[in-house]
Amino acid sequence: MKKHHLIFSAALLGLASCGGSSTETTEQTAMETPQLSASNGGEWITLFDGTSLDQFKGFKAGKPGDAWTVQDGTIYFQGTKKKEENLSGGDLVTKETFSNFHLKLEWKISENGNSGIIFLVVDNEKYGATHNTGPEYQLLDNEGHRDGQIVTHRTANLYDLIASEQEPVKPVGEWNLSEIILNDGQLEFYLNGVQTVKTTMWNDAWDEMVAGSKFKDLPDFAKSKEGHIALQDHGDDIWFRNVEIRRL
Repeated sequence: MKKHHLIFSAALLGLASCGGSSTETTEQTAMETPQLSASNGGEWITLFDGTSLDQFKGFKAGKPGDAWTVQDGTIYFQGTKKKEENLSGGDLVTKETFSNFHLKLEWKISENGNSGIIFLVVDNEKYGATHNTGPEYQLLDNEGHRDGQIVTHRTANLYDLIASEQEPVKPVGEWNLSEIILNDGQLEFYLNGVQTVKTTMWNDAWDEMVAGSKFKDLPDFAKSKEGHIALQDHGDDIWFRNVEIRRL
């Protein structure tokens, strides 16, 4: 399986920890974001304004599961409460679909937690899960979760496909800034200002890479060039905020 890495160094962004109150604003975060490859694009669209989940739905559902809630200006997935109280869950997906885009959001994960950002998701009854069609930007407690022992399953990896050579992730409970850029098949991941993945989708090398992964038996995996953005219910508590996207 061929790997495609081009890693650039950048200064890490200073984000507030979960232990104290956050002082940075969306404007400040945007100012600190490095100049990325997607220099041109449309206006930023706010997918989460801190007050409602109006821009989202449940995967194959009209509304988000009850475990998804808004708390203190964040999207909070209550994984523990879901288990204890048998709340409905499922992945949270955008109502709109996107093809070429630049997505950025902040997240923090619980101890031993696992989640992800899945994109180019086809949302219909044919598919049992978002990962049947969409690639994943992995979100993980690298040291606490067993998936951290698998080199391509750590935070900011292209899940089960490409491992990052750098790991600028903040400790569990602190906020991280993740970005996904997809433009005419050119895919880039960033974590806290550092590029972790750079590859080209839908060419022979991509097909070879998928054929050597756990997705080899999913005939429609990463085939659609337009789809929904999904925040994953992996059963663990996770928080998201400042969720924005622009079309390229």
